[in-house]
Amino acid sequence: GDCRDDLHEFGVHFDKWFSEKSLFDTGLVERAVAELEKRGHIYVQDGAKWFRSTAFGDEKDRVVQRENGLYTYFASDIAYHANKFERGFTRIVDIWGADHHGYIARVKGALQALDLDADALDVALVQFVSLFRGTEKVSMSTRAGSYVTLRDLIDEVGRDATRYFLISRKPDSQLVFDIDLALKRSNENPVYYIQYAHARVASVLREMSERGMAYDRAAGIAALEKLDSEHEQAMMVALSRFPETVESAARNLEPHLVAVYLNDVATAFHTWYHAQKFLVEDETIRNARVALAEAAAQVIRNGLGLLGVSAPESM
Repeated sequence: GDCRDDLHEFGVHFDKWFSEKSLFDTGLVERAVAELEKRGHIYVQDGAKWFRSTAFGDEKDRVVQRENGLYTYFASDIAYHANKFERGFTRIVDIWGADHHGYIARVKGALQALDLDADALDVALVQFVSLFRGTEKVSMSTRAGSYVTLRDLIDEVGRDATRYFLISRKPDSQLVFDIDLALKRSNENPVYYIQYAHARVASVLREMSERGMAYDRAAGIAALEKLDSEHEQAMMVALSRFPETVESAARNLEPHLVAVYLNDVATAFHTWYHAQKFLVEDETIRNARVALAEAAAQVIRNGLGLLGVSAPESM
């Protein structure tokens, strides 16, 4: 299918798909180069037009229009980024492959030359993903035409695991995606481990109603200070870190911080779950423990929601 369908399956929706051809059809490229020329940033050598990018910290000047009249990729990139500003955006985030690192200075230079705010452009660099099945590396080569598509991966390990694994590492670090691990229904698999914590809370609530125990959430919240064991305290501390984690992830373009954080919350929860009984006879303590467990589930659900991963009620 079309890559849009694959992304839809993956839970990624773009408001606008941009055709590079449209940059030429609407004369945007021509206009951007003319504007640079007008501002004195273009010179002609060997019949080609060059952008004086060395004036903006690039290691050499770059061709924007070849002697045969054709524009370079760089020229269309300049036009494309200028268009983002024309559309009124004040912060622009691009995601590029790590091998394009050297390209940042020249695009920012061109924006500066057009008197646009080059600092508004943030480029997040991402590394290639290595696929493994256990210890066996899955061989991929674009030249040989052998590769695993996103759709293949979703079909095999599911959307939740695919999203979590791809987002669980810092974008510019090498990601090793272990298909076997992603398929495991055990605590070794971080997705399973986090989702299982959420499902466990749901099962505690089910058991409570099956046993005919009353639950007063407001009373439980009011009695939280009575929970003073190290496990309960660790649970509260972990939950209190959620807002700052989300803020930091958003500000630094590092969604993996949320994935790592949820793993910490799940660890705190499972440890507590094994150490203490929730459904005790003492109504005050029971209400408080269940309220804290519900809070843990809520944070896990919210965090997984941010990552586009589901939070099942039972597993």
